[in-house]
Amino acid sequence: MTRIAFAILAVFALVHFSIASSGDRAFEFNQCITRCNLQKCLDGQVELSPALRLTQWTCLDDCKYKCMHEITDKAVELGERVHQYYGKWPFWRFAGMQEPASVLFSLFNLWAHAKGAAKLRRRVSVFHPMRHYYLVWSWLSINAWVWSSVFHTRDLPLTEKLDYFSAALAIIYALYFTLIRLFRLYPTSGRTRLTLSTRSSDSIARRILSIVITLIYLGHVSYLSLLPRFDYTYNMAFNLTIGMSHNILWLLYSLPFAIFRRFSSQPRSYRPGFVYKAGVFVLLTTCATALELFDFPAWRRIIDAHSLWHLATAPIALCWYDFLAEDSLDPSWRDQKS
Repeated sequence: MTRIAFAILAVFALVHFSIASSGDRAFEFNQCITRCNLQKCLDGQVELSPALRLTQWTCLDDCKYKCMHEITDKAVELGERVHQYYGKWPFWRFAGMQEPASVLFSLFNLWAHAKGAAKLRRRVSVFHPMRHYYLVWSWLSINAWVWSSVFHTRDLPLTEKLDYFSAALAIIYALYFTLIRLFRLYPTSGRTRLTLSTRSSDSIARRILSIVITLIYLGHVSYLSLLPRFDYTYNMAFNLTIGMSHNILWLLYSLPFAIFRRFSSQPRSYRPGFVYKAGVFVLLTTCATALELFDFPAWRRIIDAHSLWHLATAPIALCWYDFLAEDSLDPSWRDQKS
């Protein structure tokens, strides 16, 4: 389970509001920016380092960064409240990265999904009907964490959209493969080495589901792209709805009593020993996401609640891949019937 695939409230991590915060509304901050811009930018006195130029910092951006830390230094010295600026706590940048810890932990999640994908390729038979769906989700998740690391490197309109849209794609695809797995819509045509089903691979229900999911995602991206201003409230509601739907289904799968048949070849009461893990991972991800609800100023201007959430989701993702492999290796898959 991760920010992308198994977070009940993961959308809170996606919503780094770009609207004004108390810090960037302050008169002192804006006065500092104006002075810096006049003294350094307009006169061309600032020479940005190669790292800053590579990550597309401008002289004005540099002024905002320096003014933010100048004011924060005073607040810390006087024991006053530390303010957010443009929806973020003050962070020390490193090699042009605005939030180095979040970049590092995003890459940690990327590694977790790459390792998980390798585990699925190694342990799950190529004949397994769910193998392809799980691997596609792995690559979509890897893509999402790539753009998360880019976004935390530089928060720009383009990197923001790429982060949000790639995350939404991974989340909605997680719901897609969950519906296919739990409602047994996967293709099982012919008598393969793994499944003995004669059900047609051209499942009408699966095709309808694929079309609906595709249209929902395209509509989501189109709506947010065509608006004059990014609708953060809608984006949060969309991801929350998709993420909660995904997790509720896996919670139902993990319950001691049967809501539906987990394997088509077994009675409804069949419950392998690993089933409970799905519910545990939902709860763990919820606990990890709770870090977002207890936000605090960045410790030493390096680590905040959001970066800790990224750190917490990576090991959960590794455990989730173990669960997917266990579910795929259950002997019941060899005896499925249409």
